[in-house]
Amino acid sequence: MYKCFIKRIIDFILSLLALIILSPLLLILTLTGAIAMRGNPFFVQKRVGRIDKKTGKETVFSLIKFRTMSNAKDKEGNYLPNEQRLNKYGRILRSSSLDELPELLNILAGQLSCIGPRPLLVEYLPFYSEEEHHRHDVRPGLTGLAQVNGRNCISSWEERFAYDLEYVRNCSFKEDIKILFATVGKVIKHSDILESSQAKVGRLDDERK
Repeated sequence: MYKCFIKRIIDFILSLLALIILSPLLLILTLTGAIAMRGNPFFVQKRVGRIDKKTGKETVFSLIKFRTMSNAKDKEGNYLPNEQRLNKYGRILRSSSLDELPELLNILAGQLSCIGPRPLLVEYLPFYSEEEHHRHDVRPGLTGLAQVNGRNCISSWEERFAYDLEYVRNCSFKEDIKILFATVGKVIKHSDILESSQAKVGRLDDERK
């Protein structure tokens, strides 16, 4: 009952209230980001969503975040390494998790949930095991069990997926509340946040080819 119906109602109410309350901050970050990034302050990327019960296949949606890296390029027109494109403003957004705020729109639209496995790249789909596909039995989340147990400090994809599948099996209101409060603690302490070059796991498609 909770997973199929009540959870979505809670997501809608919470995301709507958050968007209303945080609208001044969202406006400030949008304007500041446009200046800091010298253009579009938003980062939009295709991610994998919940499995469609009619087709039995994963849906794809456009995840929206605040941009944390500039579009700086070298003389040949190629993007500079991520470490050089991540400016001071972007680091502040990442360390405070403010870059995630636009995802409230994804939650309101029903593409994301407040709590669930983090949505991953579409390119990773062919590299899941049969069991790992079940991480998409629920809506992906703004935060999840893996995020409160290490975030990008987790040492392997297998460990990350194990947390995701554990969440899917034990999804409940009590579990979501625990993850929500644990996430708030992580954000306040700025813990388990690494630069992309420091992350302990690489791309899934590179590891499993």
